[in-house]
Amino acid sequence: MLSSAEVGTLITALGTGIGPDDFNIDKLRYHRIIIMTDADVDGSHIRTLLLTFFYRQMPELINRGHIYIAQPPLYKIKKGKQEVYVKDDVELNNYLLTAALDNAELHVNADAPSLSGAALEVLAKEHMTVESIMNRLAKRYDTSVLQAFTQCQEVTPEMVEDREALEAWTEELSAALPKANGDRASNGNGGSYAAELDRGDGEREGVRIAVRKMHHGLSQTRYIPREFFDTNEYRHIMSLAGKLGDLLGEDAYVQRGEKSLAVSDFAEAIDWLMGEARRGQSIQRYKGLGEMNPAQLWDTTVNPETRRLMQVKIEDAQKADDIFTTLMGDQVEPRREFIERNALTVSNLDV
Repeated sequence: MLSSAEVGTLITALGTGIGPDDFNIDKLRYHRIIIMTDADVDGSHIRTLLLTFFYRQMPELINRGHIYIAQPPLYKIKKGKQEVYVKDDVELNNYLLTAALDNAELHVNADAPSLSGAALEVLAKEHMTVESIMNRLAKRYDTSVLQAFTQCQEVTPEMVEDREALEAWTEELSAALPKANGDRASNGNGGSYAAELDRGDGEREGVRIAVRKMHHGLSQTRYIPREFFDTNEYRHIMSLAGKLGDLLGEDAYVQRGEKSLAVSDFAEAIDWLMGEARRGQSIQRYKGLGEMNPAQLWDTTVNPETRRLMQVKIEDAQKADDIFTTLMGDQVEPRREFIERNALTVSNLDV
């Protein structure tokens, strides 16, 4: 990294020199050193490299609070002449949700008071969190399987250790999974599923749940390890399922302003509200800072009056260095353990 021409230019620009003998903090030419990268996976990689460089070669810059990270927007939302910039997907969803819930009510049945305001917002945010979790987990587990979890009783730590109880739960899951019946309207032509308890090989693989999917004559098996039921992701899914299970009656409907829609589940209501909120709004996703014109770059990322900066603490740089050492180092075992530990929670996978 030190042999890079760009890093050499950076060292020269800072003026402090480098190394234990040549580094002199008093010669620093700038009070603030701002790391400005694209708001995507590649930008995250470059930011990690630069943080590792400063932590290893110029830690005094971090200790004295000179290193900052720019927070460029990932999206621009435009409605009419109004423009709003948002930092990431989470902020985008929160912005749209706020707009969606304005003057919105969920009527769970004909007799109960409607849900609106803060009560509806809490449920909607929890729903969106679980939806995000399921989207991440879908890379490893089938979406139909994740949805079937919500129709089964929650797996407790005691059940995980009780093979008979776990086998009974597996039968319950198998019954809840979609089955092919020749009716595309009800099955979606998505195949037929079955689950059974797999006792593993006694060495590397322990007891786990095997889910087999038969689609167009082809069979595919995916496994759910017992450890999955002890994750925060599973707890979030089941917590929301418990709150929404019997919430809506047969005559439930959602209303926003003068418009309304009959709904059969909470997800349908939120999807409709979010769709209504998007009407008339243009959402542009920036792939990089180069897609902004000079005026936009100034307003969102450079202008001291409007920009957002995050000051780097020594703990942040230590984490970056640890990640760099783990993923780019010569030792294979720490890298394998890191991948296995984070496989279920990865949100941006660059392949």
